[in-house]
Amino acid sequence: MYNGGMAGLTFWSPNVNVFRDPRWGRGQETPGEDPVVAGKYAARYVRGLQGNDGLRLKVAACCKHYTAYDLDNWNGVDRYHFNARVSKQDLEDTYDVPFKSCVVEGKVASVMCSYNQVNGKPTCADPSLLKNTIRGEWGLNGYIVSDCDSVGVLFDTQHYTTTPEEAAAATIRAGLDLDCGPFLAIHTENAVRGALLQEEDVNMALANTITVQMRLGMFDGEPSAHPFGNLGPGHVCTPAHQELALQAARQGIVLLQNRGRTLPLSRSFQTVAVIGPNSDVTVTMIGNYAGVACGYTSPLQGIRRYAKTVHLSGCTDVLCNGNQQFNAAEVAARHADATILVMGLDQSIEAEFVDRKGLLLPGHQQELVSRVARASRGPTILVLMSGGPIDVSFAKNDPRIGAILWAGYPGQAGGAAIADVLFGATNPGGKLPMTWYPQSYLAKVPMTNMGMRADPSGGYPGRTYRFYKGPVVFPFGHGMSYTSFAHSLVQAPHQVSVPLASLRVSRNTTSASNAIRVSHANCETLALGVHIDVKNTGDMDGTHTLLVFSSPPEGKWSAQKQLIGFEKVHLVTGSQKRVKIDIHVCKHLSVVDQFGIRRIPIGKHDLYIGDLKHSISLQANLEEIKS
Repeated sequence: MYNGGMAGLTFWSPNVNVFRDPRWGRGQETPGEDPVVAGKYAARYVRGLQGNDGLRLKVAACCKHYTAYDLDNWNGVDRYHFNARVSKQDLEDTYDVPFKSCVVEGKVASVMCSYNQVNGKPTCADPSLLKNTIRGEWGLNGYIVSDCDSVGVLFDTQHYTTTPEEAAAATIRAGLDLDCGPFLAIHTENAVRGALLQEEDVNMALANTITVQMRLGMFDGEPSAHPFGNLGPGHVCTPAHQELALQAARQGIVLLQNRGRTLPLSRSFQTVAVIGPNSDVTVTMIGNYAGVACGYTSPLQGIRRYAKTVHLSGCTDVLCNGNQQFNAAEVAARHADATILVMGLDQSIEAEFVDRKGLLLPGHQQELVSRVARASRGPTILVLMSGGPIDVSFAKNDPRIGAILWAGYPGQAGGAAIADVLFGATNPGGKLPMTWYPQSYLAKVPMTNMGMRADPSGGYPGRTYRFYKGPVVFPFGHGMSYTSFAHSLVQAPHQVSVPLASLRVSRNTTSASNAIRVSHANCETLALGVHIDVKNTGDMDGTHTLLVFSSPPEGKWSAQKQLIGFEKVHLVTGSQKRVKIDIHVCKHLSVVDQFGIRRIPIGKHDLYIGDLKHSISLQANLEEIKS
């Protein structure tokens, strides 16, 4: 697209903010609520975009929005005015984790700072975040860019400085290199003339930005003489790329419930009723921040490849403000061999600057589902499109609804993928990247509360599967299959000694809870391998994602459990494969204390792998340290 004059070489992607609140409208852009998943996604996404040619870049990726940005417009508070009050503990073990992976493991070329303030300072004017952490501690080789017009926002909206020149100076001195917007171009020169800023600061910002342009080959002359120089718009919609879109959609579908093996549907069904406001949508399937699709297959079009259909939308749109069409939908379901309801959300409900007000299906959608399920002559399947979780407890507990699928926003080939799963051409293997909470959860959790950990004294239940222990509709990592899998632990250590980098360490190496600072451990020698045999014990080929969770010894800093590794394996029926999960003690078995210091708790760490449990005892000579 760049060679065709239709795009640049810098892509402000990926969005790696942790999806901490189910109402966030931009959660659909992210890899979910878990910082380990988000970190792995971030690093691999960046490497995929930028390539592996050393310093040379294919394109420049940008990890956004740093940091603690996950509120757009909720209950009178918007992202331009929001001051996210974040503890050092939560910043270190949740909000910053994906960004660190972007820089350290992904070698990203740029990081974008966010609109919001963190603990009273705009992120784009905070040297502790930009200069000290991103560039200093993590070693960014690239530039730091503002979210669009956020330098203007911190002056005009947040009134953080008295003059625009002070705002320009504050951001550049903090480590900002590039402004998405006109503010720095207008006010930086006067900031230098007024001695608020040194020319050396401006030169450094320019050098950081221009160096990335040089790595992109933008000063190397005619692009066609260089790698990727002959690619153009015609390479976008190739059959291989469209097949990749279909495969991605298939792999992302999550089977939430399958009562009595309702799915897959029999291909002998003569007529299928396809009902719902998302049953024949196209653009809805690509979510937000999407390019131009090569072509769409709606759910209705996909299902028509397998059976004769009767189609009724039931509602004019996902808002579903009336029930005038419900009688016709009931009649269709009463005469069909099977009924598929395609419901959910779209960008009118959740989007940038549109946070959700609740977790239930909008308008009269729930009524439509229940009425159609009561009327249906054959099996009833509920398919959900959304970026965030939906409280569908009513459907989960309704014996007349045989199966529930979540498709997310599955992309241009989403309808084909949904149909392939419904009729068994594809065995679903997706897992939920976020917790599906009940609607009642929201009453206890203001979106403005950034705390991850529960506070029982104040009735605050905590956030995400790591800290929330209350009831859920469906848990993080949930996802069923048409086949079954069995796990057996082959090899894993029972005891590990944690060697110290030096015994000449400060007295606060240990705490009352017996935990060693990661910085004082010899981390290079602390890599473990856990070997698990996975067997397909069912009657259909399938793909299984093995999830490994860890629970640390009891401690006030600790999550109840944390995902530490995962691996996807495809198994034909009856076959078995051995999977190795690499565990790095300093990274995966560490916790963060209230001061934001990462530590390794000494004692028993429990690993959970499917229905298996294995304990690893970490040991160290604490008395020798204390002396």
